[in-house]
Amino acid sequence: MPDLLVPAFISVTLGLLVYFIGAFLTRKVQFLKDYNIPEPVSGGLAIALVTWAFFALTGRQIVFDLAVRDYLLVLFFSTIGLNARLADLLRGGRLLLVLLGLTVGFMVLQNLVGLVGTILFDLPTPMAVLLGSAALIGGHGTAIAWGPEIEEVTGFAAAAEVGIAAATLGLVFAALIGGPIAKRLIDRNGLSGEEGAAPVVGLEFEEPGEAPEVVNHVSLMRSMLAAHVAILLGFLAHGAIAAAGVMLPLFVPCLLVGIVMSNTIPYLFPRLTWPAGSRALAVVSDYSLSVFLAMSLMSMQLWTLTELGGPLLGVLAMQVAMTVAFILLVVFAALGRNFTAAVLSAGFAGFALGATPTAIANMSSVTKRYGPAPLAFIVLPLVSAFFVDLANAVIIQVFVGL
Repeated sequence: MPDLLVPAFISVTLGLLVYFIGAFLTRKVQFLKDYNIPEPVSGGLAIALVTWAFFALTGRQIVFDLAVRDYLLVLFFSTIGLNARLADLLRGGRLLLVLLGLTVGFMVLQNLVGLVGTILFDLPTPMAVLLGSAALIGGHGTAIAWGPEIEEVTGFAAAAEVGIAAATLGLVFAALIGGPIAKRLIDRNGLSGEEGAAPVVGLEFEEPGEAPEVVNHVSLMRSMLAAHVAILLGFLAHGAIAAAGVMLPLFVPCLLVGIVMSNTIPYLFPRLTWPAGSRALAVVSDYSLSVFLAMSLMSMQLWTLTELGGPLLGVLAMQVAMTVAFILLVVFAALGRNFTAAVLSAGFAGFALGATPTAIANMSSVTKRYGPAPLAFIVLPLVSAFFVDLANAVIIQVFVGL
């Protein structure tokens, strides 16, 4: 029987519904609330289990059209850029360098764990990267890119499938461990958010009538316009960068353009009402991230994980244990043992095993409960989305050649 195809409009509508399912679960299940599990994660995983049951009963896959999801990702990172202040960027220079150094070291460790896994389960040595940084910190895109090459090098026919499955399982763990890690660090060290700082993303969930409405249609449209201008200019910049032979995700130049806009336009046109730091822009940011992540998780094909069995689960368990230990023992201390370090620790868990949006969702869930940490939302995307791909390509090449 043919797969059940869900069109783009219905997919994004389901993404909205999944968010509210997750919000309901988070309010009703104390564990999800206590350990800062993001609403789109709990809702998305619940629906992914439903699609798995549908596949088990009918043999048909539910395939979602995710075209709108890609737009939401770019919109979200544009809002992050628009909220960035030059003073924060300058203040975060050292933090960015430390986080970059930690990330490069962690990628090497991740591939060493993958290498141990290949030895334990008698797999070809180059498979280490598909059980390590290519699939985990690199995500689905990097795993898909390297899978065929490793198949050719090793003759291992299921290499690409292992990489995709590892990326999928890593994303699940990334979304589940960030909140508990941050809770432990914050509670143990008596930390709290920055007083007086405006939230970059992470407005608390509100039922109608709970709080006075402070966002009107004009402020919301102003924020959307600024974000769309950043996307337009970022798209043009992306084309120029690609023509120069440098490959970057589209959201990276959109993020950078947003930063430039917010640190020039308000000074050039002081009478212009600019949305940076406003609640309206935070609403746009929260909306785009929440629906993006809900769509990403609800579309996971969890049944593909069962086909690969013990070796994959064994190596991923080793990777998760190493990641948690590295964050608790190294990352938090190196980043300053303060509240921003705790929030970045949750984010590190998100992109070390999953993807940048998962990292941001982890941090957003933590800051909703404990208070804002604006610098974390600027520093982490620059490392995870800009520098990591370049460093990862070199490290992967080294390990494939072993």
